[in-house]
Amino acid sequence: MKKQYDVVIIGAGVVGSAIARELSRYKLSIAVLEKNLDVCNETSGRNSAVVHGGFANPIGSLKAKCCVEGNRIMDQLAEELNFPFKRCGKVLVGNTPEDMEQLERTMKQGAVNGCTGLEMIDEAKLHELVPAVVGKFAMWSKNSGIMDPFLYTVALAENAHANGADFFFDHKVEAITRENELYYLHTAHGDFCTRWVVNAAGLGAKQISDLLGLTGYRVIGSRSNYSILHKRMGKLLPMPVYPVPSNTYMGIHITPTVDGNVTVGPDAENTDVLDDYSVPQANMDSLAVEGAKLWPHIFKKDQIRTFAGIQPKWVDENGAIQDWKVEIRDDVAPNAVNLVGIESPGLTGSVPLARYVIGLMQEREKFEENPDFDPHHKGIVKFAECTPEQQAELIAQDPDYGEMICSCEEVTKAEILQAIHNPLGVSTMTGIKYRTRAMMGGCQGGFCQMKIEHFIEPELGTEQERALKPSGVMGTHRQYAAGGELSDGTERCCDYRRRPCRSCRSGGAAQAGHPQHDHSGARGDAGRHPAPVHP
Repeated sequence: MKKQYDVVIIGAGVVGSAIARELSRYKLSIAVLEKNLDVCNETSGRNSAVVHGGFANPIGSLKAKCCVEGNRIMDQLAEELNFPFKRCGKVLVGNTPEDMEQLERTMKQGAVNGCTGLEMIDEAKLHELVPAVVGKFAMWSKNSGIMDPFLYTVALAENAHANGADFFFDHKVEAITRENELYYLHTAHGDFCTRWVVNAAGLGAKQISDLLGLTGYRVIGSRSNYSILHKRMGKLLPMPVYPVPSNTYMGIHITPTVDGNVTVGPDAENTDVLDDYSVPQANMDSLAVEGAKLWPHIFKKDQIRTFAGIQPKWVDENGAIQDWKVEIRDDVAPNAVNLVGIESPGLTGSVPLARYVIGLMQEREKFEENPDFDPHHKGIVKFAECTPEQQAELIAQDPDYGEMICSCEEVTKAEILQAIHNPLGVSTMTGIKYRTRAMMGGCQGGFCQMKIEHFIEPELGTEQERALKPSGVMGTHRQYAAGGELSDGTERCCDYRRRPCRSCRSGGAAQAGHPQHDHSGARGDAGRHPAPVHP
């Protein structure tokens, strides 16, 4: 039997990591169980990476309250946790009298929710803010922004870990039992004993809810597709550009990233399949057409990657989307906090939501503050963002900063090694991507991937090989379980030239569970490396 904990959190997305960080403010033993091999592998890393204002959420909803508060404190969080955040604003663009009416309703809703910095602007002001945009007027949300969702989640998790929380990856919870006022969480790698359980499993929250005895929830997936444009386009887009929203959907929008790329999307369709991240070519074609109606600088030659995301939506018997569900049912599952339907704006509202969860827990048990809690986290220093003087100083301190590994993103050997030896013990290729941006440039890892692979074994030893094999990461045969299909629907396991992987060269089925693959296709955009990554 493993160590007994005060709290076990199921799920290491942005919400689970935020809860772990906020709980580490108290004298509690905390564990986080994650079924994937790293944080931020699902919904938390597959989105527009926008810090929302809160005007799009229903009045009085928990979504609205957490979003408004999350937006307000994001500058402080970015300073404490050292992740990229830009309060660049965004515009919702309209052309018709009906659009104007909808934007006015949106402004009124935002004002009631407590949003600030909302303003209706005319065509001249709109084109001053975003010169290339197509539109007659807009609602300008001055306080909206963009962030890096991966580095944000990593920072939350690493800060929680630094303050005492334990993280266990590749630990899917398969059963939950309760005995003598303690929960026993059963995984393939052992059991965990705890006084409190927090269900922050995101797409898997319904399953965990059922295991807790909290049955009856209907959760559907809202599946979205995105395309990512080369950095050369980022300089043309100073802020996100949105169409006029509907009551349930913000529409296909154009969003700059904190690193200079541009994302186009998402579209949206409901699905009961919560693990399919393939990106059909038809969807990409549609995104380009619809996106160009709003921002005309979308061309196939600039597309470097596609990705898909799925949001869990709690719906009623009629299919109507509900507010976030956060509950403690003392009659069914005492000392279990159940979170269901945590979707957008979960990225923005993650920390306020975490504090709300802890407030419910403290209604039942007072927690003693941890006097040693340190809210600060320091990420990997990005060589590319340093001045020439700072770069020279870094190289003098560590010569590995002088060896460039990823030329597209200017990532050095020192940064790669720091990512490999990250505090959470993550040893995956996607983990290195998350933390450094290596393999995220124009060539999508075509030149640097093999170099990076060769660093891992000497640094970590052969005992780490399991963590490099398929489970949502690029491994020895380069299979991606998350985002592991080509845009034409065929599974991807090989490099961007479609050169057969080792398994395929040895007969396809030589490795247990490894499928046969068709390598007859041409390179093209569809043959580029996938990954569950936002640029």
